[in-house]
Amino acid sequence: MKTAMSAATLLLAAAIQTADAQSYPTKPVRLVVGAGENSTSGTAARIVAEPLSAMWGHHVVVENRPGAGSVPAAEIVAKAAPDGHTLLLCSLTTHGFGPVLRKTLPYDHIKDFTPVSRIGSVPNGLIVHPSLPVKSVKAFITHAKANPGKIEYGGVVGTSPHITMELFRSTTGINVAHLRPTPGQSSTEGLVTGRLTAMFGNLPIILPIVKEGKVRALAVTSAKRSAQLPETPTLIESGVAGFDVTVWSGLCAPNGVAKPIIAKLNADVAKVLSMPDVKKRYAERGGDIVSSTPEEFATFIRAENARWAKVVKNAGMEPK
Repeated sequence: MKTAMSAATLLLAAAIQTADAQSYPTKPVRLVVGAGENSTSGTAARIVAEPLSAMWGHHVVVENRPGAGSVPAAEIVAKAAPDGHTLLLCSLTTHGFGPVLRKTLPYDHIKDFTPVSRIGSVPNGLIVHPSLPVKSVKAFITHAKANPGKIEYGGVVGTSPHITMELFRSTTGINVAHLRPTPGQSSTEGLVTGRLTAMFGNLPIILPIVKEGKVRALAVTSAKRSAQLPETPTLIESGVAGFDVTVWSGLCAPNGVAKPIIAKLNADVAKVLSMPDVKKRYAERGGDIVSSTPEEFATFIRAENARWAKVVKNAGMEPK
């Protein structure tokens, strides 16, 4: 009798969850982003938020919470009600190298989140000031080794441009100096003005100054060339074996969201990512659409943690 009642209870719970998923969302959905509106993550969030809003009949409100390595943004979602109405634009920063750069976090980036789907990725680009007498990655490495510590690069500590340069430095054995951005000036502005001589930058951010000839692009960090910079080789093509770094993003929900809602979210995101306009907008930023199942995304996140833990260790960076 008890077994029959237990089975009936489980069936009833499953039926309720399925009904909840069919009616989801029932109100506006909050999409929290740990970066500014015009950042790579902020733009990715808007690209998917607009068609999802139209599909659901409820606004997907993008809430930008930049700063502190995206930790405050992730904390908001980790502690939100697990009903699917608060989501995180999870990224290379929040769920890739970010967790391995910190000794403690106010949440567990694995246990307190449920991955929904990857969205896409964009490469970084290695760019230099025109005054630097190099036009290839090989020449850059040769020049850096001949002039140890004299190439000054930019990038906020703990961001993908900074971590990518640390990986490049440890991989190639060069000695370059890190200069933090001055107050009120970004690293890209510092490079254009000549305060800096080199940097890695998210492709959507650096494309304008590359195309205007204000800086020189030596390579992109993805495994394949960017359609936006077809003449610019990859680092792998340039002789840096195995160097493949992309700034990825996806959607994560708080842990505890019902599986049928996660499944609906995943299916709806997949529909959005297949839309020609969404693909076009991503391509214009030099990126690629990359969708996945929740399980595939969870496996990917764990692999990224392991990879970047090695990078941080090899670079001699101490988690703070």
